[in-house]
Amino acid sequence: MFKITTSLKKIHKLKKRVKIVQGSSSSGKTISILIILIDKCIDTPLLEVSVVSESIPHLKKGALKDFLKIMKSTGRFIEKSYNGTDRKYTFSNGSYMEFFSPEAILGARRDILFVNECINISFTDYHQMAVRTNKEVFLDYNPAHEFWANTELEKDTDVEKIILTYIDNEECPDNIVTELHKARDKAHESEYWRNWWQVYGLGLMGTIEGTVFEGFTSIQAFPTDCKWIAYGMDFGYTNDPTTLVKCGFKDGELFFEQLIYEKGLTNNDISARLKALNIGRGEIVADSAEPKSIAELQRLGWNIRGAVKGKDSIVNGIDLIKRHKVNIVSTSLEMIKEWRAYSYKYDKALNKYYNEPEDFNNHTIDACRYCLSFKLVKQPSSPGIHVTRNYK
Repeated sequence: MFKITTSLKKIHKLKKRVKIVQGSSSSGKTISILIILIDKCIDTPLLEVSVVSESIPHLKKGALKDFLKIMKSTGRFIEKSYNGTDRKYTFSNGSYMEFFSPEAILGARRDILFVNECINISFTDYHQMAVRTNKEVFLDYNPAHEFWANTELEKDTDVEKIILTYIDNEECPDNIVTELHKARDKAHESEYWRNWWQVYGLGLMGTIEGTVFEGFTSIQAFPTDCKWIAYGMDFGYTNDPTTLVKCGFKDGELFFEQLIYEKGLTNNDISARLKALNIGRGEIVADSAEPKSIAELQRLGWNIRGAVKGKDSIVNGIDLIKRHKVNIVSTSLEMIKEWRAYSYKYDKALNKYYNEPEDFNNHTIDACRYCLSFKLVKQPSSPGIHVTRNYK
């Protein structure tokens, strides 16, 4: 059963047409908005509500998952009322909530619009949806940087905004609070942690200065006509995930798809995942810091090799990626999150960024570098474990 939190009370007080909810991690902003929308649907017959996020995979792991959890935990969910194919729940009074990505509903009309993590969609898409919304608009986001909600909307008279933090969410689990406080205690150590705590701890505006990569193109599926396809792997276990990224090259562009992003995997587990993914004899280039893992996976029949680490290899690997337009399959949620957050180190004394990235948000990116260093810059393998030049 969901309890009434301070976050929910604060959002309830918003009365203007456009309601902007800026907040930290675990502030309860998305769940609170969904609870309000569910109550509105129950109380108002024939209400049409659209919940939108940057992609269907993002919705399924976020707002849609939260919606179903709320409905089931409060005893309101009726199986026959939910169309899983269309991601649409119809209430007994004819009201409904539908869950889509922007491209699917730009021409549709509705009574209420909720754009979840609106910082990840364009102003053009938002505006097209807003002008087709009859009553209210809800927007929520972590303020990683200034964007159109701040520059285009905040000055309008029919807009109001609140800022929430995890402190407003009395239901925030203790272990999450502990992790947030770890970040708080590191805020003085580097620009990365200062900015992270500013955004995800305090819910205040951050900056995109120092990020390694610019934008990428989100695609629905990995192309089948690439010039070549191979795989990059970064090993992890307790603290870091093991990652596998499918990499392809076509018409001078790079294509990436996250296939594995999971902690606690043994080598036998990895082998099982590779089999389930039907990798076959596909080339896998992995972190050579784990020679025993590479050797064991080779004995299990996989076409895997280690990647050589050398001087300036990280910087060179990043440069290799930057030379090409990048496309990422929309289901690659953790990879997309890392791509947006990967940043350079900052020197406070000199007030400038190093040409060296922070060792965070890089598990899928390292996997990409391993693969590209083999496929785009081949070198002869060394004796023993098959290795190639690599950028780390």
